[in-house]
Amino acid sequence: MEPKSLQFHDNVAAALKDAPLQQSLSRFQTGFTVKRAEAKALLPEFEALRDESVAIKNHALANLDHYLLKFEEAVVASGGVVHWCADGAAARETVLRIFREDDVKSATKSKSMISEEIGLNEFLEDNGIEPIETDLGEYIIQLAGETPSHVIAPAVHKTREEVSDLFYEHHQKYGVTKRHEDVPELVDEARQLLRRRFQAADAGITGANFLIAETGSVVVVTNEGNADLTEVLPRTHVVLATIEKVVPTIADASTILRVLARTATGQEYSTYTTFATGPRRADDVDGPAKFHVILLDGGRSELLGSEFKDILRCIKCGACMNHCPVYGSIGGHAYGWVYPGPLGAVLNPGLIGIDEARHLPGASTFCGRCESVCPMRIPLPDLMRRWRERAKEQRLAGWRERRGLAAWSFIARRPGLYRPMSRVAARMLRGWSRGRGRLASFPGASGWTNGRDMPAPEGGTFMAQWAANRDASRPASGGRP
Repeated sequence: MEPKSLQFHDNVAAALKDAPLQQSLSRFQTGFTVKRAEAKALLPEFEALRDESVAIKNHALANLDHYLLKFEEAVVASGGVVHWCADGAAARETVLRIFREDDVKSATKSKSMISEEIGLNEFLEDNGIEPIETDLGEYIIQLAGETPSHVIAPAVHKTREEVSDLFYEHHQKYGVTKRHEDVPELVDEARQLLRRRFQAADAGITGANFLIAETGSVVVVTNEGNADLTEVLPRTHVVLATIEKVVPTIADASTILRVLARTATGQEYSTYTTFATGPRRADDVDGPAKFHVILLDGGRSELLGSEFKDILRCIKCGACMNHCPVYGSIGGHAYGWVYPGPLGAVLNPGLIGIDEARHLPGASTFCGRCESVCPMRIPLPDLMRRWRERAKEQRLAGWRERRGLAAWSFIARRPGLYRPMSRVAARMLRGWSRGRGRLASFPGASGWTNGRDMPAPEGGTFMAQWAANRDASRPASGGRP
């Protein structure tokens, strides 16, 4: 996928003016957050499970080479093949080679952010192979010619009316001439058409939530069952996974699964949690004849040896973006690459470079909600600050930003200058608000006031209030200290 993160500010401006997008985001913000809170409340050991999950991932990452080799050994023992790919180009070519050897003309796909990362769909189409997205959200955005805007709800930015228009436009060639508008009817329409594609596909492509070193199994979690059909019906199953997905044992995967669905969608477990181990055996009634696992590095090894290694614990649940006020205002496409929200603000600079993604670590209020809900306790705000420091060290910010921060630093490090200036600024802001307590507009702050009012100072400066409270708490003259 071609990065467009440098256009972040223009993307944000467009997103804020996009009425259908804002309508979709307004509904989205109250769904997963409430369900997560309810699911957490019903599980007394939830916080303990988070701690266990963090320990499991930390152990796996600290011994990544060992567990990856053990996983490969188990896959080969079960009759599968593992392919090691350093980057997206190698992964694409590996998929193409497998498909050419098996004379694949069409391939069904379950949701895979890695396939988005390496631009697989466009590559396959350019080489005469038809990729068919089977997750409903992915199917919708494939028809629209778009990319996912969320890691678990790829079409969250689409309204029901937009989906109805897409289906009416694209399904007439299959004999569907009636426009459906109710959600159950739209879902059934997609199901009927995709059923034919499942049955006709030569190969299936899935992602992986976990790779289990103990057994060589691949774990895929869905709510639609499309991944199961993608794995079982075609003659070839190709798994796309990144190296940090490996965990030591089935028990370890089961522990993390207990927090995954609760954190992502508020369910105890997703409807389908499937363990696939190798190709079809002689006495199996179904399953693929060939089983391939493509292990992609794609920059993860460099992150593993850096101060940003904690982001590799991420299990792609989407909780950070579900709770992020910035994501909730602009959606996922504004981030300009595969991973949106706080996850993208940390992971994208590590994968495509801070020079390309320098705006993203600044897309945060630093309210801390992302870290508080992350099931893997990833310190997302702290990692964003570190990327900001990297950007500053490399002088990637524009001259206005650099000069503004330099001026602020000069004043803030000189109390004798800072205190009188802050008193003057507070009085000016109170006057500008004309007693309303808020500023609908203010020179130099249009980035804030174009979307919301800016609170005006209500009292004295912090230092003045601190001094007043300190004096008031002192004992009266002659009293005991």
